[in-house]
Amino acid sequence: MPSAFHVAITGSDSSDGSPDQPLRTINRAAELAFPGDTVIVHEGVYREWVRPRRGGLSDRRRITYQAAPGEHVVITGSEQITEWEPVDGTVWTTSVPHTLFGSFNPFAEPVDGDWLVHAAPDAPRKHLGDVYLNGRSFYEVPTRAEVSDPPRRTEVLDQWTELPDRVRDPEQTRYVWYAEVGADATTIWANFQGADPRAELVEINVRRSVFYPAEHHLNYITVRGFELAQAACPWVPPTADQPGLIGPNWAKGWIIEDNVIHDAKCSAISIGKEASTGHNFATARGDKPGYQYQLESVFSARRIGWDAEHIGSHVIRRNTIYDCGQNGIVGHLGCVFSTIEDNHIYDIALKREFYGYEIGGIKLHAPLDVVIRHNRIHDCSLGTWLDWQAQGVRVSRNVFYNNNRDLFVEVSHGPYLIDHNVFASPVSFESFSQGGAFVNNLFVGTLQWRPVMDRPTPYHVPHSTQVAGYAQIYGADDRYVGNVFLGGDVDRAYAPGARFRGEPGHGLEIYQGHPATFAEYLGRIEEQSNDHGEHERFPGVKQPLYARDNVYLAGAGASDREAGVTVLDGEASVEVVDEGDEVYLQTRLPDGFDGARVGVIGGLDLERVRFVDAEFEERDGRPAVIDVDLAGVRKEEGKDYPAGPLTALRAGETRVRVW
Repeated sequence: MPSAFHVAITGSDSSDGSPDQPLRTINRAAELAFPGDTVIVHEGVYREWVRPRRGGLSDRRRITYQAAPGEHVVITGSEQITEWEPVDGTVWTTSVPHTLFGSFNPFAEPVDGDWLVHAAPDAPRKHLGDVYLNGRSFYEVPTRAEVSDPPRRTEVLDQWTELPDRVRDPEQTRYVWYAEVGADATTIWANFQGADPRAELVEINVRRSVFYPAEHHLNYITVRGFELAQAACPWVPPTADQPGLIGPNWAKGWIIEDNVIHDAKCSAISIGKEASTGHNFATARGDKPGYQYQLESVFSARRIGWDAEHIGSHVIRRNTIYDCGQNGIVGHLGCVFSTIEDNHIYDIALKREFYGYEIGGIKLHAPLDVVIRHNRIHDCSLGTWLDWQAQGVRVSRNVFYNNNRDLFVEVSHGPYLIDHNVFASPVSFESFSQGGAFVNNLFVGTLQWRPVMDRPTPYHVPHSTQVAGYAQIYGADDRYVGNVFLGGDVDRAYAPGARFRGEPGHGLEIYQGHPATFAEYLGRIEEQSNDHGEHERFPGVKQPLYARDNVYLAGAGASDREAGVTVLDGEASVEVVDEGDEVYLQTRLPDGFDGARVGVIGGLDLERVRFVDAEFEERDGRPAVIDVDLAGVRKEEGKDYPAGPLTALRAGETRVRVW
């Protein structure tokens, strides 16, 4: 019979774990739990790194870790520090013995790895350590002198847009720390800006993770209902081991649900790769570019069992994730076949303490058949970034707003499906890819695309991790049906010097000159045959753009070859209204909008993807079903509906709750 083990801060690890004789630590319960068992944790703060010892055997025989109903349970990677001495002004110091850290001292570990960007080769490195005053994290400064006189930063340079970008909380930048690591102790100086650290809650992070196995293949574990916080987890590029504050560590079938997760130094939830398939070799060796090591990791993973039977199929749902330095959710290879839904993700990489090219609210590589559905993603450096092998992935019914950029799909061949989303930030979508389908979305900001001819990337047998081939990114081969585009000021999104990725625009005018059918594309290829050899005739021909029944407002521009275009003059505005636990889409649409209708679109209505030679399908191989709007309203086959993500959109003013 399945057992339940109770844990309480009043318990003892010599107890039996019954309700009357609870255990003291979650790790002791993990030693006792077998498939089918449940670990129930009662109210309190648990300062430990939970390392499950076993996994479940199937979806029906899980090991479940959960907070007791109605009780607030915190598991944290930090320790409270009470012994501080005043130095000068608002600066205090403490000496922390290394016995507190064990074998891992975050204040000695630099933030480093592939695709991390340093201001200069000799620039001081940030470290994984952090100091928290009543839960608020500090900034590291490179010298003791700067602790006494910290700079107040209001903005930094966003290296993607080349525009100054805001620091989320400029006042927070004056709460700083500096550390020196000695033989037996680490000395920390911190500026508390007038607070007395002996009278307040002051913590430092000491553990790399909060809930993360030490071994691979501990499958079918559920983690539910906790507050998980303050982990010194490292920078996690796709070419390295990818530990997070919480994650399965290369396994299958985890459920992470109904948690509040915050203050990961880098990434909160990791469903990513492990170290044997490569670990920061581009940085450590310097002999090959990171691109090459990333390509190799795909084949290395296949050799150790990267397939649907052993890896992925995780469920991440109804979590609140915020205040993380790199990612809310991250994963390369290990994320396959997973579902990410109903999460609230915000304030990711807005502290801007360090910078690199692997940052986002959600950042996934090789998201094969991943579903990202009905999430609220805002105030992030980048909302969602799907990178390499975005095949079979579906981004559906999400609300993106107040991000630097909402969605970026990089070096992928599709098929990938984007439907019934609101993209309300100044930059709505960027594509370094091909083979996408965009159905019933609302694009408030800019779009742009570009080919990538110097990074051939893999594509797969549909619904499998088996590599079918690899190819350059020619760009386009995209489908746009029933979307609404809003015009605006391009310079609000990009400085003129930052448009190196292709000229951005509002609407599909960025696709001018593309063939509108596959037959027309083949005709253009044939025209090239007389002047070019077999291999040279393809790069000079633009891939098709399949576009119909889209609506353009407030100056947004259509492409030159699409069908069923509706261009409307008159006042048009869109606003995402954030009212805390509720979010509304507030629109003012011009007369004539109600006449722009489109039927229910399915996978069979979308043209086949050229390179992968694949259709738009569900995970089980059935044609994709695209019949639920952003608010959860199901559309009926045979009827037509307004363009855009909501069946309730109308001319004039509307206000619809979308979260």
